[in-house]
Amino acid sequence: QVQLVESGGGLVQAGGSLRLSCAASGRTLRGYAMGWFRQAPGKEREFVARISLSGSSTYYADSVKGRFTISRDNARVYLQMNSLKPEDTAVYYCAADPTNARTYDYWGQGTQVTVSS
Repeated sequence: QVQLVESGGGLVQAGGSLRLSCAASGRTLRGYAMGWFRQAPGKEREFVARISLSGSSTYYADSVKGRFTISRDNARVYLQMNSLKPEDTAVYYCAADPTNARTYDYWGQGTQVTVSS
């Protein structure tokens, strides 16, 4: 079992930046591809970004491409969010993919990001 904990959310003005972080309680993230997802009020959860086991490959939703950057080290995965827009307001979740098959077996509790206009 992998327990993921996100941090770094908060309230920011449009155009601002935030950096989210996700760590696994009591262990490293080595061996897992990792992803970030988000869910806005009244909407379904959506994919935001993904990073491969090695960190050499990254993937982004079109809505965040060029503004968000996913990165990782052995202990954490990060989501640097720049040029934030009100429509980025959501609860952000990190998730771990143990098989590199784009199926995420472990999820964090989420961290709230609110972007004011």
